[in-house]
Amino acid sequence: MEDFATRFADLLEMVATRIRSLTVDRVNRWIRVSSLGMVAVALGLMAAVFLVLTIFGALAIPLGNDGAFGVLGAIALIGGVFLWNKQHKTP
Repeated sequence: MEDFATRFADLLEMVATRIRSLTVDRVNRWIRVSSLGMVAVALGLMAAVFLVLTIFGALAIPLGNDGAFGVLGAIALIGGVFLWNKQHKTP
């Protein structure tokens, strides 16, 4: 009878471990990946904003504010035209 109790306890532990590996461990991994992804996106957006502000400041020194806005507007326009031509057109 002692052997039965030990085997039954081991069976319950094995079932609980299996269920945890199928549910909690997978959710834990996805939560970690998604939270790190959100942090990476936030840092990337901040870097992009600081890059644009730095480029604007560097252009504003020799060209003035109007010239810097013009150059950045032209860059945005060229990028938009490039992306517009790259889009897939369905018949």
